[in-house]
Amino acid sequence: MIESLTGTHGDWAVAIARIVLGIVFFAHGAQKMLGWFGGPGLASSMRTFTEHLHLPSTPAFLVIAGELLSGIGLIVGLFSRIAALVIALTMVALLQRFISDSASF
Repeated sequence: MIESLTGTHGDWAVAIARIVLGIVFFAHGAQKMLGWFGGPGLASSMRTFTEHLHLPSTPAFLVIAGELLSGIGLIVGLFSRIAALVIALTMVALLQRFISDSASF
């Protein structure tokens, strides 16, 4: 069971997709948490999530940390299935949030 969670697929195409998506999510997480790449940093991101998006502070922090840590996990290949699940759940919740806020795209 642990091997199925920690293992990665041996195919090159999957590895390239995993690394590219890991870089994208790491960069977005680093912008939000660390202020890298011209990002706002943790304090400003938390304020945006809590005041404008009306998220409680704990889920807001988990979203930010999830993007950063899952990006690292995908790049390195460590717990890549769990990292992909965290990213997928974050994106589904984000999509649901914006669909419920507006009736149309």
